[in-house]
Amino acid sequence: MYDISTFSAVDTFTGEAISGPLLDAGVRLNQATVVTSTWGAWRAAHPDTTIIARNGGIGRSYPVNPLRGRDDAGPIFPVGDVDPRLGVHEVVLGVLDADGTPVAFPVAPARLALEAGEEVALAGVALQPDAGGLRAFIDGAEIPAHEAFWFAWSQFQPQTLLWER
Repeated sequence: MYDISTFSAVDTFTGEAISGPLLDAGVRLNQATVVTSTWGAWRAAHPDTTIIARNGGIGRSYPVNPLRGRDDAGPIFPVGDVDPRLGVHEVVLGVLDADGTPVAFPVAPARLALEAGEEVALAGVALQPDAGGLRAFIDGAEIPAHEAFWFAWSQFQPQTLLWER
């Protein structure tokens, strides 16, 4: 991720600026949850949503599959030792619990469990569905959640507790 005004790069896992003027200023962004959904499901769940920029706000559009299959056999760059509990491309929702312990929920099984009326919770963190996506809560209060491939989350958070259905 980068800031278009300063061309500073920001680490999406930590929110810390890693280059440019924002690094020099010691900037660290607060984490915000991104809910992965289709437009139809999002619009049905949140009918008052306003689109602010159809092209991402920077004058370009993005293809649905920008890698066009180049990563089908695994990441296209070296990632180090990957935690073997999940496949490298398994999508997880990662959070930090109240004590700062990393917790990850495989997205597909978590969605299926929630659709079946099951509770999806670990270490005091509970998931709730939102327009086909997921949000995380501790004691009823929403907490920031990060959706990522397992290889990436497990590299940044090697001590992750992993929810299993």
